[in-house]
Amino acid sequence: MTETEITRENGIKPKETAESETIRKRWYCVSLSPTGTVFKQESETSTGFLEIVNNASISWVDYAVLEEDFHKMARSAAIQLGFNEDMISAFNDNPYLKYRDSENEVGLKISAVQVKGFNVEPHPYLLLMKKNFILTIHPIFVDRRFTRLKRYAETVLKKLPSGIPLSDRLTLLLIRIVHESNDSNFEHLRQIEEQGDKLNESMIDPYTPRSKLGPEIYHMKHAVITYLNALWDTVDVLHTLRYGDADLISDDDKILEKLSSLVEDVNRQIGLAEHMSEVLSSGLEVLQSIYNNQLQNLNNRLALLMTYLTIIGTAVLVPNTLATMLGNSVFDIGPGDMWWYILLMGGSTILATGGVYMWVKKQGWLPRKMD
Repeated sequence: MTETEITRENGIKPKETAESETIRKRWYCVSLSPTGTVFKQESETSTGFLEIVNNASISWVDYAVLEEDFHKMARSAAIQLGFNEDMISAFNDNPYLKYRDSENEVGLKISAVQVKGFNVEPHPYLLLMKKNFILTIHPIFVDRRFTRLKRYAETVLKKLPSGIPLSDRLTLLLIRIVHESNDSNFEHLRQIEEQGDKLNESMIDPYTPRSKLGPEIYHMKHAVITYLNALWDTVDVLHTLRYGDADLISDDDKILEKLSSLVEDVNRQIGLAEHMSEVLSSGLEVLQSIYNNQLQNLNNRLALLMTYLTIIGTAVLVPNTLATMLGNSVFDIGPGDMWWYILLMGGSTILATGGVYMWVKKQGWLPRKMD
């Protein structure tokens, strides 16, 4: 794939030469030789990396791939650097596999979280360990979480104690790499919290339509759940490393305590995310209570309206019924009967209306302020 194709593939204009150069150089290698010399290089291919790694005391190789070709290119990269094909095929064939130990090789798959609004995307992030080096493979447009680590990689390798077993040094390097990834994931929790704060602002606005709040609340809860799933996967992998028996992982208690600290850090992140979920759930309960109160008030108003209509209807219906009945030819009513006719109409109206009012009041259908 040419530089122009790569840049267009990822939505970057070909004229942006600096960014294009970064995308083109998707391989990164840093190695520490037995003499203390550090080799560091970014490259378009992995040519020569295997020889450098084989002659080094410890190395880290990072490879960024196009997400749509992740499985194919990850397999090719792992084989190029001497990993067993069965190791990488196991992760490609089983999307739920997070850890694999095959004596001389160890493979891990954790999640690299990316957040855009309510859209939380956990991307696969492979760490393969063999002999004296670690190979990391991740999608090219997962945020540049290793920028700082790559900048200080020489210092990191030189600070690894030289008088300890290789498995100890390899484990310390692994801890540092995973720590950088966890920190980046934690930064994205802040973005989710910001989106949650905006949602809460919409929730307290009485004029926000429910048709808008419903989908946003769902997307927010889905984002938190997706984020939590990614962190739980990481905790499972770290627990397996901490209490597993892989030959490439250190047996030193102090180093293993560092792994335990990573687990505690992720658990704290999980606690914060769960707390945010609880706050969101509380907000939903408050919102539901507000809507229930609004519906109850509306029902009360409708019931009061029906009560008044019942009283008014009685005041009209009773005299109208009497007038219709007395207007029949059976009753010979003349001008001389006007006085008792008017008295009958007035009295029946007052008695019927008063009787209905007292009955409605006794039933408690009228507000107390009318007592």
